[in-house]
Amino acid sequence: MAVASRKNKTVRRILATGAGLATVGALVATMPSAGASGDEFAAGYGNGKGRMGRLVDVQLLSFNDLHGNLEPPTGSSGRLTRLKEDGTPETINDVGGVEYLATHLRQAREGNRYSVTAAAGDMIGASPLVSGLFHDEPTIEALNKLKLDVSSVGNHEFDEGARELARIQNGGCHPTEGCFEEGKTFEGADFPYLAANVTDEKSGKPLLDPYFVWEKDGVKIGFIGVTLEGTADIVSAEGIKGLKFGDEIETINKYAKVLERKGVKSIVALLHEGGLPASGAYNYDCDSPGPGNGISGPIVDIAKNVSPQVDALVTGHTHQAYACTIADPAGKPRTVTSAASFGRLYTDTTLTYDRRTKDIVRTAVASANHVVTRDVLPADDMGTLIKRWKALAAPIANRPVGHISADIDNPLDAGVYEKPMGNLIADAQLEGMAPADKGGAQLALMNPGGVRAPLTRKASGAEGEGVVTYGEAYTVQPFTNMMTAVDLTGAQLITTLQQQVSGANLGAPKILQVSKNFTYTLDMTKTGADRIVVASVRLNGEAIDPAKTYRVAMNEFLAGGGDGFAVLKEHKNKLVGASDLDMFTAYLTAHSSAAAPLAPPATDRITVIK
Repeated sequence: MAVASRKNKTVRRILATGAGLATVGALVATMPSAGASGDEFAAGYGNGKGRMGRLVDVQLLSFNDLHGNLEPPTGSSGRLTRLKEDGTPETINDVGGVEYLATHLRQAREGNRYSVTAAAGDMIGASPLVSGLFHDEPTIEALNKLKLDVSSVGNHEFDEGARELARIQNGGCHPTEGCFEEGKTFEGADFPYLAANVTDEKSGKPLLDPYFVWEKDGVKIGFIGVTLEGTADIVSAEGIKGLKFGDEIETINKYAKVLERKGVKSIVALLHEGGLPASGAYNYDCDSPGPGNGISGPIVDIAKNVSPQVDALVTGHTHQAYACTIADPAGKPRTVTSAASFGRLYTDTTLTYDRRTKDIVRTAVASANHVVTRDVLPADDMGTLIKRWKALAAPIANRPVGHISADIDNPLDAGVYEKPMGNLIADAQLEGMAPADKGGAQLALMNPGGVRAPLTRKASGAEGEGVVTYGEAYTVQPFTNMMTAVDLTGAQLITTLQQQVSGANLGAPKILQVSKNFTYTLDMTKTGADRIVVASVRLNGEAIDPAKTYRVAMNEFLAGGGDGFAVLKEHKNKLVGASDLDMFTAYLTAHSSAAAPLAPPATDRITVIK
């Protein structure tokens, strides 16, 4: 083939990506003249999948918010929504599971000479029992087998504190429970956890590495990892004493300059903070009618202010799916992605790397989310790993604790504010803390992020349909928070409801799940605190009296002001009870049997105006 025709082919390929004429001109000007040999051209301008060339396609595979879901997630946690060609939604059932995620990632890597796999935090924490019972060592072992190259920390990496996170990174047996398998010592994560904005308050030094440089055949891509600045508001304060969580934008921009000085010009930010697409469908076009028009939430402002030196943002935290384009401060298009949660999706992004400039050709970036279906052969090594850990957990996990007549759902869709599973938990907490000697609670409030999964009637093992095992209950309530009963005034209760949709929660509302005797109206046509219709707030049918004192059940996380509910720290007369998990399992046992299984609670406590 003549060099001239090769030039034309390259021009067509670049134009097809949406690159401007200036980009085309700059690249073509550097290409060999008609007198150059075919071998010289091949050596200088390959496609990255075979021989080395100037333009190299680097495959970036990414996911986020796995939360130790090694086994296939069930119910709504194992479903996705897809938009069909005519725009109508359809449900995709039976997705996720690390055995299938491994197969999909390994298949995706085939034929790609340059492939890097990254994650955006919450790989561990709030995990099902098969991982959580063993402090998430099984999940780290699985991620090592998945060949994860790098991950940012998320807020859930701090669930057991900074010291435990250091053990997760570096290895060693648990300080109190020891080694879980005879003759085996936990080796830690093979991949670096990045925590650029998590620093020691005294020294200012990052807790873990702030960045990582992936390199192959001279191709270098730098990764900066941060968690959301508000992490301290949503994890236990005890475990993060002495740590500071810095501004995401300032931190990323700081280390982008550090990487530039080191000669690394291709940069990806791994950011455990996210957005809320207008649709919950994983293939929704959030760039319609224009780039980034279909997404809101914290990630939008972050993406608009992160340095143009950063070429792509892989995000998480909100458990939503998107592959959007949000312009950087220079007005250039930049890809921002998230792959939902629980290993149900992975993102495949093509980064076109220019060997001469050492930078990404931004207009050639292409990204899409892919479903982790279960119609592929499950990975044998993952299956063996799961079976090994399940056998260790079996004596605890398989104990029956209750019966249900139908699925008790926990929808993950943005905009679904009241959930059957949340209502059930709030009812269990009220019953557990209502007796005078247990706290005398009159109502219960449950943080939505603490409700981790649905309960499904279909048997997950040999327990039989409708049977709820301890392991399944643990998956719903894995934090083992201690319950409290506290005094709040009616005015403080109303402020609590208003803080669901204002202040720290203005951009991403956190709607508390409430016990069945507490009702109110949420008007989403308004903004901020005005979304709470104050006159509608009632307990046992009676309007809340701002001057009256009420006894309220909640977990210690909420009582400490977690999730942006600062007013809850003003409580008085705290009484500590049993753990949330113990109350949940006790409620299931007391209110159900094989002959009289528990039915899903109605969702009629919060009236929503949209």
